[in-house]
Amino acid sequence: MNRVLFLMGLSVLINYIDRSNLSIAAPLIKDELGISGSQLGVLLAAFFYTYALLQIPAGWLVDRFDVKWVFALGFFVWSAATGVTGMLHGFVALLAARIVLGIGESIAFPAYGKIVGTHFHETQRGFANSIVITGLALGPAIGMFVGGNVVGRFGWRPFFAVLGFIGLLWLIPWWAWMPPRKEPQPVAEQSMGVLAILRQRSAWGTCLCQFSFNYASYFLVTWLPFYLTRERHLSMTEMARTGGFVYLLFAASATVFGKFSDRWIVSGATPTIVRKGLATIGNIGMGIFLAISGVAPDGFYIWTLSLAGIFMGMSSCNIWAMTQTLAGKEMVGRWTGVQNFVGNFAGAVAPWLTGFLLDTTGHFSWAFFITTAVVWTGAVSWIFVVGPIEQVNWSSATQTTAQTS
Repeated sequence: MNRVLFLMGLSVLINYIDRSNLSIAAPLIKDELGISGSQLGVLLAAFFYTYALLQIPAGWLVDRFDVKWVFALGFFVWSAATGVTGMLHGFVALLAARIVLGIGESIAFPAYGKIVGTHFHETQRGFANSIVITGLALGPAIGMFVGGNVVGRFGWRPFFAVLGFIGLLWLIPWWAWMPPRKEPQPVAEQSMGVLAILRQRSAWGTCLCQFSFNYASYFLVTWLPFYLTRERHLSMTEMARTGGFVYLLFAASATVFGKFSDRWIVSGATPTIVRKGLATIGNIGMGIFLAISGVAPDGFYIWTLSLAGIFMGMSSCNIWAMTQTLAGKEMVGRWTGVQNFVGNFAGAVAPWLTGFLLDTTGHFSWAFFITTAVVWTGAVSWIFVVGPIEQVNWSSATQTTAQTS
């Protein structure tokens, strides 16, 4: 499964470049098509509507059908939407392409959860998830380093076309290397739905934790370039170097702590101590250094942002590993869909609230402080809301659901 793991990491890298490429090309698109700032905002937000709303149906699909086929279809849809975007010339057409992009990408994380939860043992899931997180972190980094230069030299249309249509080549090794599902899903798990998951206290806890992590992630993805150029007065080149460095540390940290968490469990520690402990410490450390970054003097804030990136990696590589253990391979797609559905509301809240605070105060300090408060709420949830990291007894849950219905 090492080759499949490599393909998963590559696919999430493509995923995050494809979802963020519009923001890289936004100035050129706005000028060429003559659209307003409000219309540009609608285009940037359109992806998240279908992406978030379809998380739960996507989770059901990967649990019910062979994830090999479901994920391949989602990948084809989002890559084709990216490639076609480079050929479009009107606002409505671009809006439709972004909506379709969200439909295709909605399959991704429920599928990753299903694959890791099914094909990787508990002692391998930290590293397996870290590969996915590494792709997630490298997407924005490569977007900043490479995307800006490519768009500046060749224009935005070739950028989209090459990303989309060349990306379809990924499907060739996927067909060859991803094994098909061999055993049918048990009938009891086929009939279970979202309500069975929502009856679990730990599910509410993981949803809250996902929201808290995503809040910090979306805050940085959407506002870090603006913060570095306008409040810290960096040039575009310096901004790309600094922002890219933070995300590279994020990726490296996720890989290191993912492997470390697996080895710690192999040595005899429980997943509850290892995964909850590292996720909690990661959230606490992330919050501390984000808060300091908002008020740190010039020359010092770069190091605090870098430390925040390291603690993000520590937390992120264990979040999905806990979900995969709690849900078990029969229910992991649906649980992941519910968790990612709630978590992606942060994509609507964090960018808007940050802009409101910036307009109100003229500075980013309060935006950093509120991000810290949200991240620390996630740490509290890991400790007090999420229970032991053990698979839920779904047979008992089925009986309880039937008795109360």
